[in-house]
Amino acid sequence: MLAEPHLDFEIHYRRLKNMYITSPINTFYDPSIHLSPGNAEIEIEVAEKFFHGGQAVHGSVYFKLLDDAAFFGVSTCETEVFVLTIAFTTYLTRPVSSGRLKAVGTLVNQNRTQFIAESVVYNNGKEVGRGNGVFVRSHNRLMDIEAYRKA
Repeated sequence: MLAEPHLDFEIHYRRLKNMYITSPINTFYDPSIHLSPGNAEIEIEVAEKFFHGGQAVHGSVYFKLLDDAAFFGVSTCETEVFVLTIAFTTYLTRPVSSGRLKAVGTLVNQNRTQFIAESVVYNNGKEVGRGNGVFVRSHNRLMDIEAYRKA
């Protein structure tokens, strides 16, 4: 499935990490990311800027972490094109107001047209949310994305 015969997965992972970390949205979240085959781990420190009026992390932050972790779990296995989330179900199970959030995403199934991934978000080791999504290949080549290509 490699796009280029000489492209190894460590190079692919480095490029994916650069694409993620340098995305404009992530200047707000300041995440870290770790990739392995079919898996991604993303972490952020909880900050008040993520809170809703009830002084806990807004659900959009849970969703972002869950979707990003699942997306990059899938992306570790797709070296030619950018993938797109076409559906994502999110379950928020506990409120969070301090500590670190860590989302773990895993590719669980793929076929010719789609990928299915699951993710779980933890706060200091306790599960606080989970989700699953369906992803498809886009027509956008990864090598056409500057942050991917330049890493």
